[in-house]
Amino acid sequence: MTQSAPHPYLISDARFSRLIHTNARLETLWTGARWCEGPAYFPAGKYLLWSDIPNDRVMRWDETDGSVSVFEQPCRHQNGHTTDLQGRLVSCEHGGRAVSRIEHDGSLTVIAESFDGKKLNSPNDVVVKSDGSIWFSDPTYGIDSDYEGHAAPSEIGASQVYRIAPDGTVSVVVSDLVQPNGLAFSPDEAFLYVADTGRTHVPECTPKIRRYPVAADGAGVGPGADFAVSDCGLFDGFRVDVSGNVWSSAGDGVHCFSPEGELLGKILVPEVVSNVCFFGPNRNRLAICATSSVYSIYVRSRGC
Repeated sequence: MTQSAPHPYLISDARFSRLIHTNARLETLWTGARWCEGPAYFPAGKYLLWSDIPNDRVMRWDETDGSVSVFEQPCRHQNGHTTDLQGRLVSCEHGGRAVSRIEHDGSLTVIAESFDGKKLNSPNDVVVKSDGSIWFSDPTYGIDSDYEGHAAPSEIGASQVYRIAPDGTVSVVVSDLVQPNGLAFSPDEAFLYVADTGRTHVPECTPKIRRYPVAADGAGVGPGADFAVSDCGLFDGFRVDVSGNVWSSAGDGVHCFSPEGELLGKILVPEVVSNVCFFGPNRNRLAICATSSVYSIYVRSRGC
């Protein structure tokens, strides 16, 4: 059974009032994780998945009855998830140091595990573009210790964002961040947004989301620019709604930014938030992975 919290909103701009239901309350879908991450929604099955990385498991919430069960354990310390154009689960594996996919028959395919003959660090978050290409971030969190993966040195020696072309070719698309993390495209795919959580390794690294114009051929990006800076903790994972607003995790909850990077408001959450996704039949419900728990709240917008 879900539990509701008191009024969770902090409105910075009147436009935020049109994106929320002021009578909607923050609900707890489940608690009991060490670190919740990577939510993804599967409408055909009416369920939500997310990672509990230190416990090496993927959890499943059933939309029909609210039950929670273990979807996969061990799971190679999966972090971020998404669905591809065929509705298959695409996963970032800290432990496997790979991006993988579960096929329709249940078999596992490793999509990428190396670049230039060197092992990836620990793929973190992933998105699929309309052309079928897969874009993922590759910071070092899964090889920094044995808590969220397996301690190991970086063979590549850099933390970057990569693109897997439909033919399987892997290329670097973003290389100017300390620890690239969450990523998402704008609704028209004209821009790629990427969070930098590099402050975990470099104290002077500003916690931010950067925006990169996508090249005309869709296979790369141009020079990036800062889109938003966090005023509380780090930006980790985030999603973009149909109007181009960015709903991002942060230290005190979910921060909502206009397409121009203006802070519109916050949904306050009692734990540090790691990632979010839109779910439900109308994609108007926000799933919020926050440290030990998964929360949800209805909004007046829809995910892409």
